[in-house]
Amino acid sequence: MSDHKDDTFQLEHPTRRGFLGLSSLALATAAFTGLTAHAQERTSTEKAEHDHSSSDPGQENKALLDLNPNSNTPPPTDHGDVVPIWYSFDLVKKRVEEGGWTHEVTQRVLPSSRDIAGVNMRLTAGSYREMHWHTADEWAYVLYGKARVTVMQPDGRMFIDDVEEGDLWIFPAGFPHSIQGLGPDGTEFLLVFNQGGFSEDGTMLVSEWIAHTPPEVLAKNTGLDPSVFAKAPQPPLYIFPGKVPGSLEQDKAEIGGEQVASRQQYTFHMKTMEPTKSTKGGEVRVVDSRNFPASKHIAAALVVVKPGGLRELHWHPNASEWQFYIAGKARMTVFFPVDNARTMDFNANDVGYIPSNAPHYIENTGDTDLVFLETFATDEFMDVSLNQWLRRVPSEMLKAHLNIDKETALRIPAEKLAVI
Repeated sequence: MSDHKDDTFQLEHPTRRGFLGLSSLALATAAFTGLTAHAQERTSTEKAEHDHSSSDPGQENKALLDLNPNSNTPPPTDHGDVVPIWYSFDLVKKRVEEGGWTHEVTQRVLPSSRDIAGVNMRLTAGSYREMHWHTADEWAYVLYGKARVTVMQPDGRMFIDDVEEGDLWIFPAGFPHSIQGLGPDGTEFLLVFNQGGFSEDGTMLVSEWIAHTPPEVLAKNTGLDPSVFAKAPQPPLYIFPGKVPGSLEQDKAEIGGEQVASRQQYTFHMKTMEPTKSTKGGEVRVVDSRNFPASKHIAAALVVVKPGGLRELHWHPNASEWQFYIAGKARMTVFFPVDNARTMDFNANDVGYIPSNAPHYIENTGDTDLVFLETFATDEFMDVSLNQWLRRVPSEMLKAHLNIDKETALRIPAEKLAVI
């Protein structure tokens, strides 16, 4: 991820394509982002919030404002402008097919997110996401129901497994794969790709490849009669209904059993793993290449914050963070040099974005658990704790910088808590 200077340049000097992306973002968020070209002063803002200055006698979208109170009227500590850090899947259109639907949040609508794009997809029981492959790695988290996934390695070995809510999978770029919804009601899942400009509409589909290859070439390649391919459905299939498959064991046996089985594991039980860090305020589960070796280019954390809890003040030194909010209500503040900070509200189905090295924190502002995913286009999850840093520098250094004496400093947690 580039530094803040590059992000500012993108916002001030957009290309035609970037301008279109920025325009769509502005249209979607102008009602409540409250962005301003002029920096707000903290003292004047605090005064304005308690007099007639903040009143709005004109038109308002009350429902939107109720969902985003801090986005519209941020805390007085907010200052200046930062890159876009919010979008929502509820603002993008669904591509609905017989058998399910899909929609995506990519760099086109969240222009600051250059490293990661997200897709939310639904498959009814028996329905398929057509056999295909991508130019990016596909990391997925199951939000609902059950699915059967298949992936073939370049050496021809096959991996087949069933996944359910809380599980994840990884399909490396170029590895052909498919997904099928299982009973009783199919599945819904989040897909994360390590390319900001990725689009599900640009995937390599087997039906389209077959349709654009001469029948005589297909016959020569497969040894089948050309008439066989004349019976193929018209592409693209993309998402289409099918029959709920038999048992996993039956599918594994049919394709050749252990003789063709992959030695690599491409699925992982994320939600049921032991927490990487657990406190009274919540818990964090981290999955990256260290405990899921197949995931070489995408790392993630599943975060649960109890009501009133806080994802501690921190930053990520090795990658930008792309978030997906699963449940609850949150308030996040992101700090940018020089002297810029922005606070936004987040609800279920929203996406958050934080550039690498940008300090931030997330509060649970609701009365139920806040649950969200942090994802990164990198092999290992890393975060740096402000508490740990303040506690571990020499006491005289801390006093010189923040006027905190040694006795007071000893009350700061010495270990990374993740959730407070």
